[in-house]
Amino acid sequence: MMYDALLDSDESIYSIRSNAPGPQGRLPLSQQMLRDRPSGDIFGLTQSAGMGWDTANMLGPQVMIVSTMGGVRNPDGSPVALGLHSGHFELETQVRAAAEQVAKLGGMPFATFVSDQCDGRSQGTEGMFDSLPYRNDGSQTMRRLIRSLPRRRAILGVATCDKGLPATMMALASQREYPTVLIPGGSTLPPTEGEDLAAIQSIGARFSNNELTLDDAATLGCRACASPGGGCHFMGTAATSQVVAEALGLALPHTALAPSGEPVWVDGARAAARAVLAMHARGLTTSDILTDKSVENAMVVHAAVGGSTNLLLHVPAIAHQAGLRRPTVEDWQRVNARVPRIVSVLPNGPVMHPTAHMFLAGGVPEVMLRLRDFGVLHLDALTATGDPLGDVLEWWETSERRIRFQETLRAQEGKVAEDIVMSPKTAASRGLTSTVTFPTGNIAPEGSVVKSTAIDPSRIGADGVFLHNGPARVFTAEADAIAAIKTQSVKPGDIMVILGGGPRGTGMEETFQVTNALKYVSYGKQISLITDARFSGVSTGACIGHVGPEALAGGPISKLRDGDLIEIRIDTRSLVGSIDFLGGSDAPVTADEGAAILAARNPHPQMRPHPLLPDDTRLWAALQAVSGGMWGGSVYDVDRIVEVLDAGSRALKGAATTQ
Repeated sequence: MMYDALLDSDESIYSIRSNAPGPQGRLPLSQQMLRDRPSGDIFGLTQSAGMGWDTANMLGPQVMIVSTMGGVRNPDGSPVALGLHSGHFELETQVRAAAEQVAKLGGMPFATFVSDQCDGRSQGTEGMFDSLPYRNDGSQTMRRLIRSLPRRRAILGVATCDKGLPATMMALASQREYPTVLIPGGSTLPPTEGEDLAAIQSIGARFSNNELTLDDAATLGCRACASPGGGCHFMGTAATSQVVAEALGLALPHTALAPSGEPVWVDGARAAARAVLAMHARGLTTSDILTDKSVENAMVVHAAVGGSTNLLLHVPAIAHQAGLRRPTVEDWQRVNARVPRIVSVLPNGPVMHPTAHMFLAGGVPEVMLRLRDFGVLHLDALTATGDPLGDVLEWWETSERRIRFQETLRAQEGKVAEDIVMSPKTAASRGLTSTVTFPTGNIAPEGSVVKSTAIDPSRIGADGVFLHNGPARVFTAEADAIAAIKTQSVKPGDIMVILGGGPRGTGMEETFQVTNALKYVSYGKQISLITDARFSGVSTGACIGHVGPEALAGGPISKLRDGDLIEIRIDTRSLVGSIDFLGGSDAPVTADEGAAILAARNPHPQMRPHPLLPDDTRLWAALQAVSGGMWGGSVYDVDRIVEVLDAGSRALKGAATTQ
C-alpha cells in the first residue's frame, strides 16, 4: 500500500501546535472549595474553562441534557452524515434551544448523546434482533452518563422514537431526587400528496401482488417522509410514547407530536428548560411527578388514543425505574374496560388523520380535557409545569393556544378538531371501540394481546365479536411468512402462525412487515396472525402477539403444525378473547381436548433461535426473563437477578461437590 498517498492529504497537516496559552481569567474558587470539595469538582471547572465556558458563569445550577441525536447536518439542514432515522436527525436543534435557555437563566448546560436504532429501517432484517434489547442498554448508558455529572441539579431528556424515547423516560424516571422534563422530538409531516408512512412500508408486498407499479412505488416511497425530522406520523410506538410522556406529566402540556422543525417544536424545548429550572427552584423532583396516579393517567390516555401495544412493555419499565409498582395485565384490562377510544388517527381510524393534525386539534391536553368529566383521570397528579393536571386542563380549555391551533387546522386542512379528538359520546356513535384485548386459551395460557379496536370492522359481527375458524399456516421465521404473502401462497381464511419470535428466539422482534402487508394487500383482512413476537405500534388487523409462554420456553404455540384447526374469538365490546387449537378440520375437538393433544406433541422440528441472534440479545433475554418477562416490562430487576445468580451458583457448587 502507498502509505504516503493514503495518509498525507496536503502540506497543511505539517502546520501543528504543540502548546497553547489556555483560557484567560480565573476559576471561581474559594478557600473552602479547595479545602473541602473533591478534586473532581475542581477539575470539572478546569475542564469547563478549557471548553470555553465563561468563568464568571460557572456556579449556576448544572443541567444535564441527554438526547438520542443522530446524524450530522450542515447549517442549512442538509445531511453530512445520515442518522438512522428522521426521528433523531433534527434533535440537535432542540438540544441547542434548551441549552441556550438554561444558560440565559443562569444555569450551566451539559449535553450528552445516546443515539438510537430505527425499527422501520431494521424491519425484516437481523437489525431487529437488537431493537427491544436496545431500550434497556440505551437507558442504562443514559443513566451512567447522567450520574457522571455528580453536581447536576436537573435533567432534560430529548427523544422521539420507538426505543430511544422509552429508554430516555426510564432514565429520567430513575432520577427520583432531581427535577426532570422530557422534550418530545415531534412528528414528521405527511406529504401533501402521497401515502402515509404506514402504507408506504407495504410497497414491496403490494408490488409482489400486482397491486402497485414499480414507478408508483419509487415515487410514493421517495416523498413519504415530507420533512427531515420527527417520528412517523401515525399513532405507532414513537407517537404513543410521546403521548404517554405528556400524560405522565414528564413532558409539558401540548408538546407531544409537534411537527418537527416548526417554531412551536423549538419553543417546546425552551419551555422545558424554563420548567426544569423552575422545578429546581421550587424543590420539586421526579418523584413528585411520577406516581401511581400519573402512571394510571398514562394508561388511560394510551387507551383513549388507541396506542401502540409496545407501551405494555414500556410503561411498566418506566414505573420500575421510578420505584413504583409495575402495572399488570389486569390493570391494563381494567383501564381499557373503563376508557373509550376517542381519537381518530392513523392507523386505527376510522378517518386516517396524521399525528400532526392531532397536534393541531389539541393533542394530549385535548384528549385529557375530553376525559376530564368522564371520571377516569387523577386530576390531582402533578405535571412538569409544577401544577396539578386539573389546573392545566382549566387553563387549556380557554387558552389562546388551543383556539389558534384549532383555527389553523380548520384553515389549512379544512378539518374540525372535534372530528379528530372526540367526546366519548361522539366516539361511541361513530363506532370507536376500546383499544386492547388480552386473549387467552390453550395456545396462550399466559395470555396474549391484540389491538382489537384496529380489527377491520367488516370482519366483526353485529354482536361486536370477531370470530375466525381456519387452518394454521405455521412459519418458524418471519422471512418465510412475508415470502408466503409476496408469493400468494397464503390464502384468505388462513391463520398465519409465526413461532420462535419471542425473546429467546429473536429478541422479541417486530413482525410489522407481515402485519402491514396483511393490511394493505387486497385480501389481507381475511387472514389472521398469531405469534410470540410483538408488533409495530402501527400494526392493525386480527394480529395477536406477545403469546405466552413463548415457543422456545415450551409454550403450546411451539406445538402447532400446518393444517391445525384454530379458533380466534375476540369480543371487541367486553374485551374478552380466546385463541384455541381445536384439532383438525376433519376431527374437531374441544379446547380442553386440544390442550391435551398439544401437551403430548413435540415442538415444531424446525423451531430454533435465529442463527444470527447476537450474544448481547441472548443475555438480555435471560435477564429480563428472570425479572418478570415481557408482561413485567422486560426490565432488569437487579435484586431478582442477583437472587437467581446466587441460587444458581450455590446449586452448581452443590452439584460439583456430589460428583
